[in-house]
Amino acid sequence: MKRTLIVTPTYNEKDNLPRFIDAVRGAAAEADIMIVDDGSPDGTGDIADAIAAKDKHVRVMHRAGKQGLGTAYLQAFTKGLSEGYDQFFEMDADLSHDVKYLPAFFAALDDGADVVIGSRNIPGGGVEGWGLGRHVISKGGSLYSRTILGLPVKDLTSGYKAFSRRALEAIDLATVHSNGYSFQIEMTFRAVLRGMKVKEVPIIFVDRTAGQSKMSRKIFIEAVGVVWKLRFDALRGQL
Repeated sequence: MKRTLIVTPTYNEKDNLPRFIDAVRGAAAEADIMIVDDGSPDGTGDIADAIAAKDKHVRVMHRAGKQGLGTAYLQAFTKGLSEGYDQFFEMDADLSHDVKYLPAFFAALDDGADVVIGSRNIPGGGVEGWGLGRHVISKGGSLYSRTILGLPVKDLTSGYKAFSRRALEAIDLATVHSNGYSFQIEMTFRAVLRGMKVKEVPIIFVDRTAGQSKMSRKIFIEAVGVVWKLRFDALRGQL
């Protein structure tokens, strides 16, 4: 197995994190996990430390205050690249990303994909537990983004993803600026611009049963503007 780093940012996930780690370790025993905790006031960081103390495959990166999902992934990926990992995963700790799909991700990477996206918008994919509003935001945001950016990818906002080392090096992580909802869009757009092979695999996304969603209207509105900035920056050759 290639050296694999699975990154999960956390903020107030004390009820979900132990179950998430157990599930991932069961499905990908040789992979390493990096938990990036943004000073969770509910004690998630302490729970993460306790898990890491007993499992050499689990590490914790502590950050002061809520700094956002995008910067969490960028810091963890940058560290992973410096440590020689071959492939990198994004997974939410809220159990919405089912580990049963990991074999499909690994297979796609082995077949030559540089970016693998767990897609809710292709045949076999879908969502369970969302109301109409969340469906409209997710599907509408993805359609809007791929129309503006001219991308064939059906699910641009999925947070269940994998990258080859080649893809992260090509993307140039130091120049990625999106941090919220738009981070996923920018990462995929940059990968496509640099000729990376993108593969979507179907997943069923199951809404969290414990804790609170980090999605907000503000994050969505911010993404609307970022998409146009990405488009114009690409046209000017600044991506």
